[in-house]
Amino acid sequence: MARDRLDVAVVGVGAFGRHHARVYSAMPEARLVAVVDPDRDRAGQVAGEFDCDALWDIGSLPDSIRAASVAVPTALHVPVGLALLRRGFDILVEKPLAAGSEGALELVEEAEHMGRTLQVGHLERFNPAVQIAAASATVPLFFEIHRLSPFSPRSLDIDVVLDLMIHDIDIVLKLVQSPVCKVDASGVTVVSSHADIANARLQFESGCVANLTASRVSTEKVRKLRFFQPGEYVSIDYMSQSGVRIAVGSSSDLRVRPIRPSRDEPLRRQLESFVKAVRNGEEPPVTGREGIAALDLALRIREAIEEHSNLVSKTLSALS
Repeated sequence: MARDRLDVAVVGVGAFGRHHARVYSAMPEARLVAVVDPDRDRAGQVAGEFDCDALWDIGSLPDSIRAASVAVPTALHVPVGLALLRRGFDILVEKPLAAGSEGALELVEEAEHMGRTLQVGHLERFNPAVQIAAASATVPLFFEIHRLSPFSPRSLDIDVVLDLMIHDIDIVLKLVQSPVCKVDASGVTVVSSHADIANARLQFESGCVANLTASRVSTEKVRKLRFFQPGEYVSIDYMSQSGVRIAVGSSSDLRVRPIRPSRDEPLRRQLESFVKAVRNGEEPPVTGREGIAALDLALRIREAIEEHSNLVSKTLSALS
């Protein structure tokens, strides 16, 4: 079995990259060879914790490594990802795939050109409750989604849309399978130089409407998704990995079916799927093209927020 283990590395071992290292180190299908971080103390600490090599630049990665998680700041996803792909590594890039559409497309096209696996780290795809809800989705007509977090200094280089809301953007795009025809959004800057609270209303060509709210300055942590489709209401709690399906019968009676999958760590499922895709030469469950679609819609939401903010500023100026 040991001969068949996939040699992997984690590039960027901040708060989330450390969890990648933790999960890889416990996987029978993979062998964590090295972690890479320019913070030498951090790299050494994580390497010591999970019994692997500590490196400070990706050029030092040994050729034996076949795959790597990229958990560096978003602005570095493209240069780091491209460097790894050109060395022949398969990569899993944390969400968002890049800070902009151009860089994301460059990454995806390079992976396709090199014949390498590129998976995007949209973690909620691997939440057991989300997977059950997705299997039950037929013709979703309306979504109400809330993703709220207390303040943390993590990821303040991007706005709340790319930081938090993009998780739910990816889920909605996967469930609706229809082009977005209209985007309305607003946002507020509170503690950073970017929007820290945002609300978006998405209208799809199918007629479906999705209302998404994200905040990283909340007093509580909330992760809830609800959608309605003909004859049925589905509600899930991402954190408890549970939910309910309520169907209306022919005599208007309500049939309530709880969603109670076996609890599991989404990150472990995600990394197992990545290792499997690399070892078997399969398409990953979250492709680079899907990562681009989620990013492009997130950027459309950001543009709508800016338009709304400009309108408010003009109104306030006119009143002063």
